[in-house]
Amino acid sequence: MTTLQADSFAEIEDVDEFDNFEAKAEQANLDLSPLTIDTLQVNITKMCNQACLHCHVDASPKRTEQMSLETVEQCLLILAQHNAIRNIDLTGGAPELNPHFDYFVTEAKKLGKHVMVRHNLTVTLDGHPVTGESKVYLPEFFKENRVEVISSLPYYQEYFTDKQRGRGVFAKSIESLQLLNEQGYGKAESGLLLNLVYNPAGAFLPASQESLERDFKKELLEKFGIVFNNLFTMTNMPIHRFKSQLKRIGTYDDYMEKLIGAFNPCAAEGIMCRSLISVGYDGKIYDCDFNQMMDLQIEAPDAKTVFNFNFSKLSNRRIKFGAHCFGCTAGAGSSCGGTTT
Repeated sequence: MTTLQADSFAEIEDVDEFDNFEAKAEQANLDLSPLTIDTLQVNITKMCNQACLHCHVDASPKRTEQMSLETVEQCLLILAQHNAIRNIDLTGGAPELNPHFDYFVTEAKKLGKHVMVRHNLTVTLDGHPVTGESKVYLPEFFKENRVEVISSLPYYQEYFTDKQRGRGVFAKSIESLQLLNEQGYGKAESGLLLNLVYNPAGAFLPASQESLERDFKKELLEKFGIVFNNLFTMTNMPIHRFKSQLKRIGTYDDYMEKLIGAFNPCAAEGIMCRSLISVGYDGKIYDCDFNQMMDLQIEAPDAKTVFNFNFSKLSNRRIKFGAHCFGCTAGAGSSCGGTTT
């Protein structure tokens, strides 16, 4: 099992003086209403074989929350009933640790949906942290179902990756990437998408996504023979573990001021909550994965779970915003698909 870096930190309960995102948007004359719902992002477990310091989910091997088969079936029913929802984005924790993960993927593919999996790479080699079940079949399973694999790799050097994610994570990540490449992932002619995600290792904004992608591709190819399609840069969200860490060392205010000072109206227009909804392991619906982790349930009367899903009401809802939203709108923007500008 991957060496743990952190236990779940208790969120500091206080009134956040930086909770003025809506006022900032109004000053910029922005209308941040929903545009559509083309993606159903589903968090199917909070269990993970890792426990990273920046994790906004507070995921770890100790977490037991799992989406039930009944809720998985309801999500599949929603996908079947709404052609506008073209994408299913499975996340966690490590989504592969949910007992119904394989079924969810194969059934969504039968519906003609584009399936994305937030894959942490090391789960392939670590297996299930409780049962010990092997996950070495995952690269081949992903290929069989033409899954888009989106994997976090903090850096192309061992020191920085292990510092953020735990000792030995880099070596396992490299081996897992090589296994994916063997299946054709990351190779242009295969059509099998392998995208990497970069998070800064501290309280600062990521560098240019374009320049980082060039560096990652050069270093990974030259040193390990690894290829991939795209690099997505994501800003560390000031919630849960990362917020608690910033509070403890007295840099939370500085980080928030940095995010607010880098507010970009163009990035704000492309925020992901305008085109997706997030579903929790228990079937509750949220505007985004970050709101989900803060238990800010969606504002849509009689349409708050997958069991009373209403596309029209959800498409016309008022999105809930908070101080953490400045993380998505700083600089070039940040989303599950990288920059928003």
